[in-house]
Amino acid sequence: MKVLIIGSKGFIGAHVADYFSSLPDTEVFECDVMVDYEKVNYFLIDATNSDYQNIFQNNPFDVCINCSGAASVPDSIKNPFRDFTLNTYNVVKMLDAIRTNQPGCKFINLSSAAVYGNPTELPVHEKLPLNPISPYGIHKMQAEQVCQTYSSFYNIPTCSLRIFSAYGNGLKKQLFWDLYRKAKNSGAIEMFGTGNETRDFIHVDDVVRAIQCCISNAPFIGEAINVANGEEIKISSVVAIFLSHFQSEKAVNFNNVEKKGDPLNWKADISQLKTLGYFPTVSINQGLERYFLWANQI
Repeated sequence: MKVLIIGSKGFIGAHVADYFSSLPDTEVFECDVMVDYEKVNYFLIDATNSDYQNIFQNNPFDVCINCSGAASVPDSIKNPFRDFTLNTYNVVKMLDAIRTNQPGCKFINLSSAAVYGNPTELPVHEKLPLNPISPYGIHKMQAEQVCQTYSSFYNIPTCSLRIFSAYGNGLKKQLFWDLYRKAKNSGAIEMFGTGNETRDFIHVDDVVRAIQCCISNAPFIGEAINVANGEEIKISSVVAIFLSHFQSEKAVNFNNVEKKGDPLNWKADISQLKTLGYFPTVSINQGLERYFLWANQI
């Protein structure tokens, strides 16, 4: 099997590349905007004017996994056109390159739970109406619609994975990185929100396993699939778990300030993902311990 990973230098993309490179009978090709003089089967893409036609013209792939794009709600509010270009327009470019050169190539697009916004019911299942509350969520929704369009009109096998709160070694942003940096330098920590907000966390190793399950068993008819663990956990609870790894006690104050574009509560219905063979392997306690040890070494 030949697998192309677009965005292989990013957080999830790097883990995906490492995993598939370890599989027998699998040849991995990588693509990103960063220069890499050492890796073979690596394609450099122009960050401001990406073009995927040559890649698909000259190389046959069985699967293309798009791990690229922007992944910041605040940045999408400040720079909406940049976010649209990276999360929506580039997906059109990828799929049109597949359409014109390799229409049989399976295409997995990493979407986000941000397409749901503040869901009207929990757990969130894939048939719920989408109601994104940030430009990031809107652009991810539009990318899903692009995948559905290319599936419906051109029979390109596509699948969108709505990833919930992914974390793990290598992630230098978002909740746990912010928390680590604050706790390392101070005994008093201020956090946004109330602490009662909830998320459905999934370790990056399990995200990779979910991608593998979808490649092997998903129908690829433009569908969207939740990728999470189906567990609703309060932010205050994961903060306490993470801070327990520090030797000194840390005082946490939630400032009751709601961040624009952030949802209040998330819990995923992962029934569809389970039918494809997925089950979680990394608990939140195990995952946070691994993350703390990694962060403490860099």
